[in-house]
Amino acid sequence: MIEVSDTDRALAVLATTNLLNFGLFWFDKVQARAHGSRVPERMLLMFSLAGGLGAWMGQHILRHKTRKEPFRTLLGVAITLHLAGVAGLFYLLLAA
Repeated sequence: MIEVSDTDRALAVLATTNLLNFGLFWFDKVQARAHGSRVPERMLLMFSLAGGLGAWMGQHILRHKTRKEPFRTLLGVAITLHLAGVAGLFYLLLAA
C-alpha cells in the first residue's frame, strides 16, 4: 500500500482548492457575458483565501474583474493572506 504523507495531502487539497477557485472565476465570467446569475464578489474573495493562486490566475488569464476597485485590492489582500497561511502550514508540516 502507498503511504501518503501529511505534506502530500496538503498539496492535494491546495491544488484542488486552487482549481475550484479558478473554475469559480471562469463560471462568473461566463455568467457575466451571458447576463446570467453572478457569483457574489464576497464569495469570490472568501474562496480566494483558500485558493489564492487559482483566483489570481482566474483574474489574469480570464481577464475578469481586473479593473474593478475595491475588488482588485481586496483580492490582493486575500491572496497575500492565503500565501501567508500556506507558508505557515508547510513550515509546521516540514518542521515536525
